[in-house]
Amino acid sequence: MIFDYQNKTISIKVVYYGPAMSGKTTTLKFLFSYFNKEEELESIENTMGRTLFFDFGVLQFSGSEWNLKFLLYSATGQDFYAVTRPSTLTGVDGIIFVADSQNDYLEYNLKSWNELKSLFGLELYEIPIIIAFNKYDLNQIESSDEKNFIEKIEINKFEYINIEKTIALTGKGVINSFKKLIAFIFPQLTMISN
Repeated sequence: MIFDYQNKTISIKVVYYGPAMSGKTTTLKFLFSYFNKEEELESIENTMGRTLFFDFGVLQFSGSEWNLKFLLYSATGQDFYAVTRPSTLTGVDGIIFVADSQNDYLEYNLKSWNELKSLFGLELYEIPIIIAFNKYDLNQIESSDEKNFIEKIEINKFEYINIEKTIALTGKGVINSFKKLIAFIFPQLTMISN
């Protein structure tokens, strides 16, 4: 978090993290669309529409005294570009972990989570995190993989963590995830308006 006293602006870095194809870019695209800021989101994609390095955009909100500036990133999930992920996470204030809630994706979700844990160590337990189980509409039955994931990451050890079910394509749960993360970072704020 960076405080700019001259311009009365607080900059907050949020990273959307998770396995490849879990919906990180789609989630960010909906978020920026919701605030009518589609043109503010920069994506570096390959010819197949997959994120090469990261997506990046800025959302700004005016307050009575201070302005909030959210620097939003999505880390690439592709293993080929794994070397870029640590730098994307540098200075992060909050993480939205986008997990693929489809059945048989537990291994991919855990691999991505364990990488995140290895990058932060014990510090991870203190970072505000929202776990967004994305694509839950694609399951015919309740996914046992979600429950297994929550058990394996030892969710009770975390100071600021919450779970949200999302459908990035329609935006269901996307705004709630963002608001919940902001509530962790700024518990004194009750609402964000644009």
